[in-house]
Amino acid sequence: MSGMKNRIMVAALSLSATALVGLALDESYTSAAVIPTRGDVPTLGFGSTTHADGRPVRMGDTTTPAKALARTLQYLQADEADMRKSLDGVSLHQAEYDIYIDWRYQYGATTWRNSSMLRELRAGNYPAACQALLRYRFSAGYDCSVPGNRVCAGVWTRQQARHAQCLAAQS
Repeated sequence: MSGMKNRIMVAALSLSATALVGLALDESYTSAAVIPTRGDVPTLGFGSTTHADGRPVRMGDTTTPAKALARTLQYLQADEADMRKSLDGVSLHQAEYDIYIDWRYQYGATTWRNSSMLRELRAGNYPAACQALLRYRFSAGYDCSVPGNRVCAGVWTRQQARHAQCLAAQS
C-alpha cells in the first residue's frame, strides 16, 4: 500500500514548524480574550484557553503576539507527550501527525482520547481516520456544516481542510 510508505513511528515525530504556523493562522490572533463561537470558553492569543500557569483565560485578559505564540508552542510541546502515548505503536506521516495535533489543540485531549480518529489510527485504518474528521462539525450543539451558517462556519471549513490534507497524505 503506497500510503504506508514513509510513515514513521509516532514516538519519533514532533510538531512541524509548518503546522505551528498553520495552527496560528487558523486560530487567528486576538490580543484580548474573546469567545470564538457560541457556547465556547474565552480564548486568547492563538486560541489558548489557559495561561502558562494554568489559570483559565477570562474576558478582559490581554496578550501580545510574541507571548501568544510562546504560549501556544509551550502548550503544544507539553501536550505532545500525551499525544504520543495515546498513539503508542502507531506510525504516521508527518502531515497526518500535524493534522491530528492541530485537531487536538482545537477539541482537547479528552475529546481526542475518545475520538473515532484515535480508534481508527490504532486499528491501522488510516483513510477511515481521515473520514472521521468530518464527524466533528458541531459547536454548542449547532451543526456547523449547514450551508450559509454564520454561527460557526469556520469550524466546518477547518474540518474540510484537515480532511482534504489527510486524504492527500494517504497517497
